[in-house]
Amino acid sequence: MENEIEEWYDEYSYPIFKYILLMVHDYQQAEDLTQETFVKAYKNMQAYKGESSPKTWLFRIAHNVTIDYLRKRKPLTMMKEIFHLKKDSGKQPDELMVMKENSKELYLALNGLKDSYREVIILRKIKGFSTVETAAILNWTESKVKATLHRAMPALEKQFEKEGFLNEKLV
Repeated sequence: MENEIEEWYDEYSYPIFKYILLMVHDYQQAEDLTQETFVKAYKNMQAYKGESSPKTWLFRIAHNVTIDYLRKRKPLTMMKEIFHLKKDSGKQPDELMVMKENSKELYLALNGLKDSYREVIILRKIKGFSTVETAAILNWTESKVKATLHRAMPALEKQFEKEGFLNEKLV
């Protein structure tokens, strides 16, 4: 059991950290929540029945840990950083998802979305989870994942436009 969790930590800690970082926007807090994820996984290894992949199970724990943290956090007035970024002259929707995860544009656009949209885009489009895996992580139905993603992508496009990263409508 201990060796298994160590292997999972080696394999999945960095992707989980990046996922949490996209959700909380705080490097140190993301590190702490990543550690908490693996501590909870270790303590609850007997609950893992192998019905999903270890990656999906760990991301579900990470999701719950992150949501708990966000719920407990006092509302803060968030000040947006001002970036002097060139407007893009026409990225295609697929190209938007190819952007690096640490891209300022993507980070700002995701930050402007409601939580459910941000979560489903991060898991499906950035982390590459299947609809089934995303549903398991978020504890949603597959239909809800599909419908939310269908609404989230146009919202992300609008957020890119609002932030001034696109100067023409994407098709």
